[in-house]
Amino acid sequence: MPEQVKAREQVLTAADLVERLLTFDGPPQEFLRYLLAVQCRLAAAESGAMLRPGTQGDVQVLTMFPQPEKEGEFPPWVQQAGEATVRVLGTGKTEIFPLHDASDLYGEDARRYLIMLPIKYTGRADVRGASAFLVETRDPRHLRGAQERLELSLPLLSLYEMQLMLTHRQADMRRLRDALEVVSAMNRHDRFTAATLTVCNEFAARWGASRVSLGYLQGKSVRLRSISHTENFSKKMQLVQDIEQAQEECLDQDVEILFPASTEATYVSRAAGRLSERHGPSAICSLPLRHGDDVKAVLTIERPREKEFQPEEIESMRLAADLATARLINLHEQDRWIGGKVAFSIRKGAGQLVGPKHTWAKLLAIGILFLGIFLIFAKGDYTVESPFVLEDKAEYRVPAPFEGQLEEVMVEPPDVVKAGQPLARLATDELQDQLDSAEAELVTKEKAKAQSQSEGKLAEAQIAEAQAAQARAKIDLYKGRLERAVLRSPIDGVVIAGDWKRQNRPPVKLGDPVFEIGSTGKLRAELAVDEKDIHELHVNQEGKLATVGRPEEKVGFKVETIAGAAESSNGKNIFKVRVDLDKAPAGMRPGMAGVAHVSVERRRYAWIWTHKAIDWVRLKLWI
Repeated sequence: MPEQVKAREQVLTAADLVERLLTFDGPPQEFLRYLLAVQCRLAAAESGAMLRPGTQGDVQVLTMFPQPEKEGEFPPWVQQAGEATVRVLGTGKTEIFPLHDASDLYGEDARRYLIMLPIKYTGRADVRGASAFLVETRDPRHLRGAQERLELSLPLLSLYEMQLMLTHRQADMRRLRDALEVVSAMNRHDRFTAATLTVCNEFAARWGASRVSLGYLQGKSVRLRSISHTENFSKKMQLVQDIEQAQEECLDQDVEILFPASTEATYVSRAAGRLSERHGPSAICSLPLRHGDDVKAVLTIERPREKEFQPEEIESMRLAADLATARLINLHEQDRWIGGKVAFSIRKGAGQLVGPKHTWAKLLAIGILFLGIFLIFAKGDYTVESPFVLEDKAEYRVPAPFEGQLEEVMVEPPDVVKAGQPLARLATDELQDQLDSAEAELVTKEKAKAQSQSEGKLAEAQIAEAQAAQARAKIDLYKGRLERAVLRSPIDGVVIAGDWKRQNRPPVKLGDPVFEIGSTGKLRAELAVDEKDIHELHVNQEGKLATVGRPEEKVGFKVETIAGAAESSNGKNIFKVRVDLDKAPAGMRPGMAGVAHVSVERRRYAWIWTHKAIDWVRLKLWI
């Protein structure tokens, strides 16, 4: 009976220890030692240790229970546990290793065992370390029971980590809430002075400050703009001057200044120290308010010396200050009279123009400026551009001698031909049949005439004579057509029109031009000028042209005639302008095409490059 009461008390004591772990709110290192103590109590282990892999491939001891007498000196079993940790990290399962003493007999069961439990990340299968426990027993059931109790205690570490995470998130939410409430209170005001005073008052109320001051950068120095719970103050006051010096000290170093400063601090806090001594003693925190990469203002928080600023408070104040900075700077730029706004804009633009930043953007702006000046004042030759086709001044057309089909085509543009050279031949099969029929008819009619004369039938003889004459006329007609069935060139020249080779027996009508032959003498060009540019042209105007095949050769010309009416071509209205070439180089032939430029006069480049777009806008908007 007494043994049962003792066991019950032991269980209750273990439960109390576990409950304390569940509500533990101390630092992690203390929790781990306490967890090891509870686990050793649950498993009746002599000692325990937590191990993790090191950065150099070794195993480090994170904590141990009970603590070694000398720091860094561990019992021998800990070294064996470090070797076993490598295996546990690989398998991710609980492992039990026997520890034999030198006094143990050969084949005798070990008296002590090492229970190794893997420590995994919360919600993941990865192993980050191991817990080792030294248990003295020869009873396998006791060993299994110790293992089970230790495995049941492993979730206590995860619960503590979740509790820490929740605590951190709650702290983050409190910081975010405080910062948003500061910004919300500031946003109720549309004037810079009222907004800065509200920010100072909110900081003082939320972080227990006796005084909060906001200084704004003007030129190269800081000027105090607001003090919490203070409507008016004189710039000549010693307090104001000391605050401004402390804020300039923060601005110059571009870091947060704390006083009293820690021993590890690398910043200078002399001005903050003078402010604390003369108007305190107080703890001081100065925060630089940045906009982009530049510090625009400084916020100084003062409170009693015994209430030094904690890292969590500084982080919360920094968040609130960062969220409020953009709004404060915008109000400072907008909340001023119109002359001040203009002066600020000019100074800001001049500063950006001559400052060291944005070099490529400034070079681009300077380049655009010089380009604009060049376009406005510089002048260049303005020309009217249009396509052209070369043509000969003397052109001959070869018409179809009769209606029919082209049986054979011997030439095509731009072949050179000689006078009398065959160009094409019309089909004559039908003409030959008609000629044969007419000749047969003539023979028949002459026989009929002779027979009628021999019989004395004069009337019938006269009729036969008339029909024979008609047959002779047909024969002459058909023979003439057969002679003209071969089209020949009337002159020495070049074929400039008449591309029939790609067609199969194309039909032609009487009088239709089948070929156009140009002489190889002096050439001229016919320009197709758009109606938008025709008003710029006049007779005797000069220009130059180049063909597609020989663009490197520029040939001068002079305008001869300008058509009085426009023609429609490809959806545009064009005017035909004929120009006389100065001297056509060898190799230029009628039918060649290219681009011509008619010189008008010298005009500004801005007008040359934009007048077409401006004319289009004027026409569309009717202005």
